[in-house]
Amino acid sequence: MTTYRIATIPGDGIGVDVTAEAVKVVDAVLPGIEWTEFDWSCEQYLRTGAMMPADGPERLAGFDAILLGAVGFPGVPDHISLWGLLIPLRRAFSQYVNLRPVRLLPGTESALRDRTAADLDILIVRENSEGEYSEIGGIHNPGRPEEFVLQESVFTRVGCERIIRYAFDRARERDRRVCSATKSNGLIHSMPYWDSVFERIAAEYPDVETRQMHVDALAAEIVLHPDRLDVIVGSNLFGDILSDLAAAVTGGLGLAPSGNINPQRDAPSMFEAVHGSAPDIAGKGIANPVAQILAAAMLLEQLGERGAAAAIDRAVCEVLAEGSIRTPDLGGGATTTELGTAIAERATELTGG
Repeated sequence: MTTYRIATIPGDGIGVDVTAEAVKVVDAVLPGIEWTEFDWSCEQYLRTGAMMPADGPERLAGFDAILLGAVGFPGVPDHISLWGLLIPLRRAFSQYVNLRPVRLLPGTESALRDRTAADLDILIVRENSEGEYSEIGGIHNPGRPEEFVLQESVFTRVGCERIIRYAFDRARERDRRVCSATKSNGLIHSMPYWDSVFERIAAEYPDVETRQMHVDALAAEIVLHPDRLDVIVGSNLFGDILSDLAAAVTGGLGLAPSGNINPQRDAPSMFEAVHGSAPDIAGKGIANPVAQILAAAMLLEQLGERGAAAAIDRAVCEVLAEGSIRTPDLGGGATTTELGTAIAERATELTGG
């Protein structure tokens, strides 16, 4: 049996609570994993002035994968937690794909009226290494009447080509439909360039149906006609916003996993729930662990452990469908630990453990 070394960064708030449940579920289907926990977080930032040590990426480089909780804490600006931990790790390990599957799970309800699981199954492929999330720019003439801020976006040929091609490859595994999020009517340089790359890559995939939609119209499409969408590919900013919207209409962020993927597999990929740290409910035992558990299933799939990943996914679906054990956000009264334990036990049964 292969032994994997997996790093966990529980982070802040409910990240700590839900990561413990995800580890429990993984251990139920794939015992023998070597877990190493790192206490990098906003709380560490408040103590030391840094979210993680300067050699953080080097310390993680030897692991097979990373399971990240959530970061964010009162008193620490969000840009500190993002640029102090997530973005440096994503870029250090060339995790240029942010993969966000959004679907309506059994036993849950959509915010959209009369929509079923068949209508709500979308894979959002977000560019994760450049685009609008750039450090280039700054505040000029600070404190003076002529003060101004400059924020640059970066769209490279290699960055656009590889994320769009990845989206087309994933579409071939699904319903062979790709929709590109653009805003070329308003952004005069970056989005027309993105569109041109999309059109060029699309020509290599004549078997895949393509659409290009302005991001505002695409947001409306997610709400009004989600059944028309399969794979969405977007820039860093557009993919981020659209995936949160899609998660909200498919039951909430507590059910939405994501992966920061290195497709070449020459460095670890990192997996996390889409939701934040929710410090107001941290430690109360009421956070929904499903998103983090499904993120752990994505981690196992990336490692090639597809059977174990499928067992976790099926266990989540069966427990939610039965409906007797649900956290408060799903209308129940179960604790974080009770729901995590129920999923772990069902996964164990499914794998014959």
